[in-house]
Amino acid sequence: MTTHLMKTRRAQATGALAAGAALTLTLGACAGSAGGGGGGEGGGDGFEYGADQSEVDELIKDLDPVTIKYQPSSASAQSVMAPTGTVFKEIVEERSGGKITVDIVWGQAIASYAEVHDALADGRVDVAYTLPGYFPDEFPVIDAIGTAMADQPASPFAGELVTNAVGSDIAWQIPEAIEEYESKGLVPLTPFAASGGYYNVCAEPTSSADDWKGRQIRIASQAQAAQVTKLGGSPVSLPYPETYEALQRGTVDCTLGQLVPSAESGIFDVAPNLGYTTDHSFSRTAGAYLAGQTFTELPLAYQQIIFDSNALAASGGMKAVIDGNADAISQAKAAGGEVEPFDDDVQDNVGEYSQELIKQAVTDGKLSQENVDAIAEATNRQQRAIEDLGYVDDGETGDFDEWYDKDTDYTEFAKHNYENGRAMEHRPS
Repeated sequence: MTTHLMKTRRAQATGALAAGAALTLTLGACAGSAGGGGGGEGGGDGFEYGADQSEVDELIKDLDPVTIKYQPSSASAQSVMAPTGTVFKEIVEERSGGKITVDIVWGQAIASYAEVHDALADGRVDVAYTLPGYFPDEFPVIDAIGTAMADQPASPFAGELVTNAVGSDIAWQIPEAIEEYESKGLVPLTPFAASGGYYNVCAEPTSSADDWKGRQIRIASQAQAAQVTKLGGSPVSLPYPETYEALQRGTVDCTLGQLVPSAESGIFDVAPNLGYTTDHSFSRTAGAYLAGQTFTELPLAYQQIIFDSNALAASGGMKAVIDGNADAISQAKAAGGEVEPFDDDVQDNVGEYSQELIKQAVTDGKLSQENVDAIAEATNRQQRAIEDLGYVDDGETGDFDEWYDKDTDYTEFAKHNYENGRAMEHRPS
């Protein structure tokens, strides 16, 4: 990775917490449903994005309060991933003047990733982070976008911002991707969340081509299984909660995963060695932020508040991912592990095979060549935009825990993406 001299941008502190809600109303027969009772049956007047708060307050003053159940990716309020939930809650409640209360449900307590799409569709959950990439047969186009993201910039800071900006924007441009959600009674708020990059976390160092041969490596997607096989490893499909014990017992040698869950689950205690790419990336497992059908039954102004807030809450999501990357690298070092880039021949193999997987997605009809070209164009454009905003790598991945500033604020990143991206075209109206 090229070292840049420009210092990381430190944005100003974000606004105040939400105004307290004097009244709340839990809606519908299912607890937390946003669509029943006082929430109305949709419709009503809306407002322009960026409208003065006084205008929004006047518009919604006669609407009944509602409570929505939100299930983010974080396990708890103490988790490094907690901003994926708390920032959304703060923005929604502040913009609505307390008329919308967000009830955060931590740790997939209502519905696991395997059933959360059903829970959204039937109203048990109103808004949630989900993992459509775990279900490629149900979401083949969304999964293919994750495959096509395999050659994005590789860095735990600027690379994460670029990849997430590109992923969301591209998914909005592909009608077939949006239809995969809508056909299941789901409302996309962020149709593709690239989340964090993938690193190889192993009991023993795995940086050379010989190191990869015969290693049992836990993977998270079909594309990653193909990439690991190409590198000489043996891919293992394993639920993430079982990964720690599998590494501890030697059932698997490595996990190819995002750094945040590795840090949260203590995996570096049993697998302290971290290998990473610098010039290419592994494919991404598609995440998404979705609403259920209850969302469409809310008054239009409430829909707009939730939609806007989800986009702007990307500031919290990126802080969670990038802070977690720094924590993970620090943990690996503290556990006595090696934090090293893969050898050049391994990285070349990753890059070459990534291109093969992308071509196969086009051949299979999941993506068009125009989609692939659009990803390349968006990547170049977003790299320039992210740098212009001041989010620039200031060191190497292996030293990220030393040069990264945890006071970095991602509000400007989130605002830029929303105000200049395709999501705005899908804002409820």
